[in-house]
Amino acid sequence: MCPKCGARKGTSPVNSSNHRYGFYYCNSCKKTFTVTIGTIFENSRIKLNTWLYVFHLMVISKKGISAKQIERMIKVSYKTAWYMCHRVREAMEHIPTKKLGGEGNIVEVDETYWGNKRKKPFGARGFGHKMKIVSIVEREGSKRSFHVPDVKAKTVIPILKANIDRNSRVMTDDAKIYRGLYESFQSHESVNHSAREYARGDVTTNTVESSFAIVKRTLYGTHHHVSEKHLPRYLNELDFKWDNRGISDTMMMRKALKGAEGKRLSYWELKS
Repeated sequence: MCPKCGARKGTSPVNSSNHRYGFYYCNSCKKTFTVTIGTIFENSRIKLNTWLYVFHLMVISKKGISAKQIERMIKVSYKTAWYMCHRVREAMEHIPTKKLGGEGNIVEVDETYWGNKRKKPFGARGFGHKMKIVSIVEREGSKRSFHVPDVKAKTVIPILKANIDRNSRVMTDDAKIYRGLYESFQSHESVNHSAREYARGDVTTNTVESSFAIVKRTLYGTHHHVSEKHLPRYLNELDFKWDNRGISDTMMMRKALKGAEGKRLSYWELKS
């Protein structure tokens, strides 16, 4: 199918020395195109086999792989490697079609903090100077993470209502921002971390906290520094790997490649 006019017939490979290998010609709109049009590979001068190698490296690296390592392995500039990694993360982004949980299902919610978005004032307490992450994990299911400006109820509760089925059992810690959740879901149960209670029967937030352990190991151990602007894309990559942890690396790579269709991400979008 021609990506420019949508014609499904009348396309053929271009056999001309004036065009590089891989071009097709559309008899309807009289334009040439390649299979990379309308994907994250569009306008890239990197060979497709190199792109596939980078996809493979990022998928099999469970705690991520740095752009510096990609630079060394495929012998490109750091800027190119950094740009390629972000394009792959863009392909890994999943657009949810339904809410997490459901009748009788358990959904865990928690927040964590990462890095510094500004210097902590002398004598200040708390985590106001750090970046905030809220994660929602369906037990034995999918995960969604959000970079939020603060962890106040007016910010977090609308996110939970938009992403969790109202018939779910929601489990959190004893933070004040979660008070009143029972009005929006089947039930709201919490563990009292301030009293060193971490599980009560099946009531626990251990699953979402385990996911945070992977996030911290990736950000601290592999990337060392991730800016607030690009943090959501790194979280998308980790959510993608969490959601597909039960399938093989080959199937996960195919799924990531399928997500490359219909997405564009220019270098200047990343830098602006």
